[in-house]
Amino acid sequence: MIRTTPFHERTSALNDTGLWQHWAGHLAANRYQVADKFEYFAVRNAAGVFDTSPLFKYRIAGRDAERFLSGILARDIRACPPLHAQYTTWLDDRGFVFEDAVIQRRGIDEYLLTTAEPNYAYFADRIGRLAVTVEDVSLDIGALAIQGPRSRDLLARLVPEAATLPFFGITPGQIDGKPVTVTRTGYTGDLGYEVWCSTPDALAVWDALWQAFAGHGVLPYGLAALYMLRIEAGLLLLGKDFDSSRFAFNDAHRSTPLELGWAWMFKGLAEDDRAFIGRHALEREIAEKSSRWRMSGLVVDWEDYDRVYGEAGLIPPKAHAPVHEDWMVYDADGLRVGYATSFMYSPILQRHVALARVRPDLAKPGSRVFLEFTVDHRYQKVAAHVGRLPLFNPPRKTA
Repeated sequence: MIRTTPFHERTSALNDTGLWQHWAGHLAANRYQVADKFEYFAVRNAAGVFDTSPLFKYRIAGRDAERFLSGILARDIRACPPLHAQYTTWLDDRGFVFEDAVIQRRGIDEYLLTTAEPNYAYFADRIGRLAVTVEDVSLDIGALAIQGPRSRDLLARLVPEAATLPFFGITPGQIDGKPVTVTRTGYTGDLGYEVWCSTPDALAVWDALWQAFAGHGVLPYGLAALYMLRIEAGLLLLGKDFDSSRFAFNDAHRSTPLELGWAWMFKGLAEDDRAFIGRHALEREIAEKSSRWRMSGLVVDWEDYDRVYGEAGLIPPKAHAPVHEDWMVYDADGLRVGYATSFMYSPILQRHVALARVRPDLAKPGSRVFLEFTVDHRYQKVAAHVGRLPLFNPPRKTA
């Protein structure tokens, strides 16, 4: 059975295209406008609203909750104080990534973990004798992402605490008299927030938000625009940029957190006394420098790109729709040194960009590589350089 989100009555009325996708068993709008770029620019120039309710949500609570999560999550949850959130991951015993997620620490002993795939059994099976509970609250909570440069000022009209909320901070509040939780999080790489509410309160919260946003250039945006925004922001997509170790057929389809560019999560690992799952494999990879790849950004040389198409008598395409395929990456000697997983023409950067796994010795920003694709059914290589992720990183995101 395909479910609808708590906000579907409102989002369906705004969906002029009637285009929907299945996401975690729910209907999710692909695009509301005929042009998904219209929604994209609403987020980059004003603000956009995205229904992120289909995420799986797990409430983890009890006096041993921190201890429990410390043994599973690879990033140290103890460094996350109450009323803050943390981007995190968990690994198998060989150090390969199961999934990434955001976890909210809503109290001393209460957390809300949001994931793209179902993970209830994985966490619940590891409780043992600890005083902790894992509850699936996926259908009990509605969530809206409010993203873009105007998001702070607009949301603060209804929840004044949002005006001073730090990056990855959490605050309780009220909208139209309904209790909500506001987090300064999102999946666009821009200034942004997410509003979490009880499912029965969802329509009242939406109506209050929508009324407050009227006349300020705010649009709802769908998955098509979201996928554009997240590539610029260097935010990885499960099933596209990496696969879960649980479902991978072999190690070529598995990734370590270091290979995905998450080394920053483990800067204090030497002082970290936790025995979390996958720790020994992670330490061995660090010591032996055995990472196969490093997730990087690629920026295509526009002159070389235009040259290839021009020599074929074609107009160089500048398609903003993301391509999620393996496109090979080579060095100057023609040796394969990696592969791109997501590719698009960035409207705001005015360049073709990609997320790519590159051999670690070539992952330094500025390194010259060549991206392969087809023109007139022939393989062509176009020059590119490695760019530091995120490729789009406005100061307002964390200011």
